Amino acid sequence: MKTYNIFTHKPDSLPSGKADFLLAASVTKTCDIEGITQAGIPGKIWLTPTLDAEFIINERVFSLSELAETPTGVPTPAIITRAVHNLTPFSTIEVFDLGLKIIPQNCIVHNFDIPISDSVATGANIDAKSVFEKGMKAGKSYELKGNYLILSECVPSGTTTATTTALALGYNCRDDFSSSFSNASSSIKNETVEKALLLINNEMSTFEKLSIISDNMLIFCAGFLLEASRRFHIVLAGGTQMAACLLVADKLREDVLMRVKHENITLATTAWVAKDENSDIAHILSLLSYKVHAVYTTFSFEKTSIPILKKYDEGEAKEGAGAGAALGCACANKVNNEKLLEAIEYIIYSM
Repeated sequence: MKTYNIFTHKPDSLPSGKADFLLAASVTKTCDIEGITQAGIPGKIWLTPTLDAEFIINERVFSLSELAETPTGVPTPAIITRAVHNLTPFSTIEVFDLGLKIIPQNCIVHNFDIPISDSVATGANIDAKSVFEKGMKAGKSYELKGNYLILSECVPSGTTTATTTALALGYNCRDDFSSSFSNASSSIKNETVEKALLLINNEMSTFEKLSIISDNMLIFCAGFLLEASRRFHIVLAGGTQMAACLLVADKLREDVLMRVKHENITLATTAWVAKDENSDIAHILSLLSYKVHAVYTTFSFEKTSIPILKKYDEGEAKEGAGAGAALGCACANKVNNEKLLEAIEYIIYSM
């Protein structure tokens, strides 16, 4: 396991010390579109954020009898994050409820009275300004327990809403977003994106556009990081979705007359995202008005005794539930590939 800079591919790292871990969990009804995502159990995709939150915190789920996995049987990236926590514990693990159908049980959950967003294909129906302001307020008041904060996400079909968001805000990155599929369901995704973009026009304000074509996580976390990064270091845990979150924050800083304190921001993802031939996270990040610190951490299931886990190395799942930043955190704390693999396998055999 090694951590590298996304732009230079030279050795890099996350900050040292213990990290707080926050999971920004949300449901967009975009995930109800058949075939658009495989981030969870078919017919119950909306449960994925709830189950991931429960598992990362408790190493078991309560809202269903089984952990979320893809239709081909690949378990959620939450197993990686939990295994890292078992080896090098986070200071705290808490959940931001940004529109969930089922509240995670036995978890510290912060509720912001944000409803589930509708499908971007018909209009997300979000009060974007209110959600953004709630994010700013949370970022201003959050009390750091450790040395820095990992802000992760779980939003099934979130790469689709991230695509519509970035394009609606004028960024040229249509083909840069990743997918939970090894071979992305491009036709369904593209059709959804096109339907969404027809709902907006150039006369609309940024908040008006976001209310129609975005998701709660992107908007809330954009507000959160603008405020929180003024006080401490934030690691955005995720791939192209969190890259889109940075685009949103960069665009909205003009509306709220704030400077992005980018020296306190790092984006951390997996090598599965950074080296994905069907997406380009480095290009998305290059569209920011500043040079952001961005890293990826290598990890392989090549020597696993559980064959289904090798699907990760083949391009399924790739990222989510903070896996990339968790890997970076493990690497910074001298956890090697073999030790983490053993911890992941132990979790699965114990389930």
